[in-house]
Amino acid sequence: MRYFLTLFFCTLLTSCHQSSQSIAISSKKNFHSDTTTRPKNIILVIGDGTGLSQISSLEFYKNGQVHYERFPVIGLSKVSSTSRITDSGAAATALACGEKTFNRAIGVDSLGQSIPNIIEFAHTKNMATGVIATSSITHATPASFYAHDESRYHHEMIAKALTQSEVTYFAGSGLQYFNQRSDQNNLLDTLVKKGYTLDTTSLSSYPDAQKLGYLIGATELPKISESRGDFLVQASSLGLRLLEQSDNGFFLMTEGSQVDWGGHDNDFNYMVAELIDLDDTIGTLLDYAIADQETLLIVTGDHATGGLVLAAKDGDYNVIEPKFSTGNHTGDWIPVFAYGPGAQNFAGVYENTEIYHKMIHLLGTEEATEN
Repeated sequence: MRYFLTLFFCTLLTSCHQSSQSIAISSKKNFHSDTTTRPKNIILVIGDGTGLSQISSLEFYKNGQVHYERFPVIGLSKVSSTSRITDSGAAATALACGEKTFNRAIGVDSLGQSIPNIIEFAHTKNMATGVIATSSITHATPASFYAHDESRYHHEMIAKALTQSEVTYFAGSGLQYFNQRSDQNNLLDTLVKKGYTLDTTSLSSYPDAQKLGYLIGATELPKISESRGDFLVQASSLGLRLLEQSDNGFFLMTEGSQVDWGGHDNDFNYMVAELIDLDDTIGTLLDYAIADQETLLIVTGDHATGGLVLAAKDGDYNVIEPKFSTGNHTGDWIPVFAYGPGAQNFAGVYENTEIYHKMIHLLGTEEATEN
């Protein structure tokens, strides 16, 4: 981790305009940071509630490779909403749509007006798209990539928005918002009519599917410590298998949702188990990007949760005692990790909305509002 921290601060001190200078990664192969090459595909990984303290805990609590350490480009994003402290709705809207908005908002601006998201722009380029979460698929972060609503808590409205979107692939929970609705409509039938293959029990493989959706569980998936297994790794791998069939590339958003929930509960064991699961998924996606060489992988968080510090216990510097200072979100700057074509664009310090604009630029849409 000493290596990680050194690289982290060195990267921040390096001007992101010095693209001709490569970042040296000892004992790493096949890394490049080309600001002139546009990626064919973009994968955006969001660790909900994941800040630098959470990531740092992996050094001490994960056995084996910490995949966050493998990235050659690191930056920092500023994540305030129109309030000083953001929630997941406003933060995800910033990432998905490129605008600051009010807390609880989903894909709308500060006046409550719908604003286009990156998945909608990807579809104008005939790209395949996907959304994955270890929460309900109607939860704040995934919802911001396909829905437009003034409240993240309108789960039934958000579920309907998914049926009206052109998302190619989705995986998460929240089945009841589709088939046990107050309006008595069964949105599963709607999805099937739109060409989706659906599975509500397991992550089975459907190699011939054109569109694919997994809705596992009524409202939320279990914790990783309570039999969820490797859902996030599997769902990401299945998504890649489907989306990579597109001749025009793909955009995939994958969220490790429950790191945030462990932070809210001030439950370190819960938080770090979810973080390890997320890091394993990052490793799978990074291996894919390295092998593919046409995929840009971006890993970040929407905000930090819990005010975690890794403190020395009773002054003993050989014993760590994780401590939380709040059950809420914090205003910390959030690390951004990148690998692949265009990765160098994500070095430096910038607003979280810039992640959207950088992705749009790399997809070849110079001005999003003109499209």
